[in-house]
Amino acid sequence: MARPSKHDGMLYRRNGTTIWWMRYRDRTGKRRQESTNTADWPEAQRKLRERLQARDENILDVVRKGEQLLFNDWADFFLENYSKPPMRAPGTHVANLTALKHLRAVFGARKLSEIGADQIESYLRFRLKQRKRVRRRSGFVELGNLKPTTVHQEFRVVRRILNVAVKKKLLPANPCAAVEFPVKLKGLFRPHYMNWSEQQRIEFRAPQYLKNVIRIITETGLRVYKELAPMRKDQVDLVNKYVWIPDSKTPNGIGEVPLTEFAAEAFRDQLSISGDGPWLFPNDSNSTGYQRTFKSAWSSTLRKAGVPYFRFYDLRSTYATRLSAGGVADEWVTQLLRQGDSKVFKKYSQMKLQMKREALEKLNRQANETKQGLGTDMVH
Repeated sequence: MARPSKHDGMLYRRNGTTIWWMRYRDRTGKRRQESTNTADWPEAQRKLRERLQARDENILDVVRKGEQLLFNDWADFFLENYSKPPMRAPGTHVANLTALKHLRAVFGARKLSEIGADQIESYLRFRLKQRKRVRRRSGFVELGNLKPTTVHQEFRVVRRILNVAVKKKLLPANPCAAVEFPVKLKGLFRPHYMNWSEQQRIEFRAPQYLKNVIRIITETGLRVYKELAPMRKDQVDLVNKYVWIPDSKTPNGIGEVPLTEFAAEAFRDQLSISGDGPWLFPNDSNSTGYQRTFKSAWSSTLRKAGVPYFRFYDLRSTYATRLSAGGVADEWVTQLLRQGDSKVFKKYSQMKLQMKREALEKLNRQANETKQGLGTDMVH
């Protein structure tokens, strides 16, 4: 019989080198020898522990593959399997392609395991110093420096790509978790809560179809351009008060969406003004046959109403906030938003300071009424 191995794994140095090597056995008992690529003893120990853990979890081959996988190859796999519809919206795929044009130039030839937080931060600082190039008839023209939000979009893309690699066990951790964005950002996702008085001012100045859109989104939380704008009339069932969504940004978005009385009335009004065609929001000047954007009408309406500009998509955030303020449990709000991840709900629901004050005042009134009632009982 073969002599049993004394150690589960060990580190050693080859003659004439300072790099630590590791020796261990895989699940079949076969001996493996690999370089840790470091002369630091604690770092070499960490890599050996990762190898042994990967062996015990039966993902050793996957981990070894990840250490040899180039960023370019993984980016191609990501674009094909995690970026295109139906996994993601077409606009998201275009944004990923745009960001990867710059990311590939720096990280493309590197292995995934070689990309660290320092390299990513250096890339971000480099991009923030670059100037925006615009192609015109006379050629390319350089304008001002890139906006931080543009660079941050590239950071979000690389973080998403590496997150998928972590989930697939190709990386032990995402280096983006240790990255701090170099500059302060303005204009990132900060949802605006539209209160009822503000909504009334906007609706008073809005054309009828836009008023219906505002009512529908704030009552149902439908996605503006993916679900509501291309909606057909046969998707609306006013008898049973629901709309059918056959295509959405995520698989959770597909299904029946219940309607409140306000939403049903808005759909009823829109059906009466939409003409004889199949679309709920028709537009003959558009090749698709339906209204593809509400941005111009939205900006014009806010200006006429004297309301500072906020994004049209924030109407969906208003829907989530009203549900939350009304006492609906977070997990139910997530389902009503038709999101797959409950963490996304935190971006949409914005309990404003005034709403918190109103809740506290209500609590104080209830406490005072209870106290007075108790005092009366004691006197009698």
